[in-house]
Amino acid sequence: MSKSAKEVIKQFYKSDILTNDKVIEDHFHKDLVLIWNSTDGLSIMNYDDLAEFFSEIRRTYADLRAEISHILEDDNHVTIRYKYYIKTIENPDEELGIAHFIAIWEVKDGKLYRGYQISQPVTDKDDTTESYHRVKV
Repeated sequence: MSKSAKEVIKQFYKSDILTNDKVIEDHFHKDLVLIWNSTDGLSIMNYDDLAEFFSEIRRTYADLRAEISHILEDDNHVTIRYKYYIKTIENPDEELGIAHFIAIWEVKDGKLYRGYQISQPVTDKDDTTESYHRVKV
């Protein structure tokens, strides 16, 4: 029995990106396209771009954790709202929230295939205790 699109997405976001070199191969379709709007503008990434991106993440952080607040499924499309927390190599005892994300993923062949993502850096004005409760996770 194949996994639901929601389970495929949850499995990726719960994976250990920093220690598992096969995360990209295991979770991303070879024909992947991610369209990402961030404070730096629009980025369009393919499979190789994402592999390079996660390679840089591995060199930069001691720990990376996603906290999911919302995850909604409609057939092979999943919408997820989450926040990434990191620990730096220089200060591995302090966890910091770094960015909020909302992404819509299309799952094909049991892998992330097409993504549309928006991110915003964490600021001092964030109200995560009131606005970041879990819904439909």
